[in-house]
Amino acid sequence: MLGETLTAASIAGTTALAAWAVRGKSATILAPSEWEGTRTRASVSLTFDDGPSESTLDLLDVLDRWHVKATFFQCGGNIRRLPGVAQEVLAAGHEIGNHTEHHPRFDFRSARYIHQELEAAQNTIQEFVGIRPVLYRPPFGIRWFGMGRAQKKLGLKSVMWSCIGLDWRLGSSAIAARCSKAARSGAIYCLHDGREMQKKPNVRPAIEAVKRLIPELIDRGYDFETASEILSPEPPVRLSGRG
Repeated sequence: MLGETLTAASIAGTTALAAWAVRGKSATILAPSEWEGTRTRASVSLTFDDGPSESTLDLLDVLDRWHVKATFFQCGGNIRRLPGVAQEVLAAGHEIGNHTEHHPRFDFRSARYIHQELEAAQNTIQEFVGIRPVLYRPPFGIRWFGMGRAQKKLGLKSVMWSCIGLDWRLGSSAIAARCSKAARSGAIYCLHDGREMQKKPNVRPAIEAVKRLIPELIDRGYDFETASEILSPEPPVRLSGRG
């Protein structure tokens, strides 16, 4: 009986460790990644996944109003559908990262498939936007065997998050409250300006939440940085405008 109990406990422990390795925001077992930035200055980072979408330009207007720079982890397939929107993101001074070509789940996928998805998105972003990203975010936050090797080969740094807004199921007030509660130096927020590969997704709750969150955090003394900036120990140098 004791042996059965110990075996069950061992299985449960192994299962929990495996789940954390695959989806834990601070896990690095299957692939190296960062999930928070420097705490040496009062800065946070807004990041947006799954775009570009038909609503991304509305989000850019909000960010521009407050002179905030953000990081957009974009899907190659959505860039091919809306190349002009992706180009507007870059032209507005924001950072673009790799979020794969088709936004698949990577659990139980082959190392070759993972590499192909990351490489395809790199090539798409290069073709339509003219840059080659150095940052990457795995869809659904899932890491898997072979991902670390693909990242290294493609020169990509994986960036998770310290707070995810749950903006696909919460209303704008709840999203803003969740993000506000998680505010601290080095916080990286994960929100969405797209919804996987959907056309015309409803991301209005996220945009409305950002409208509330930015002025609140500014009043609390926080600056805003891109993901690359907040991961650096050195503060960003800009000619003008807020961080």
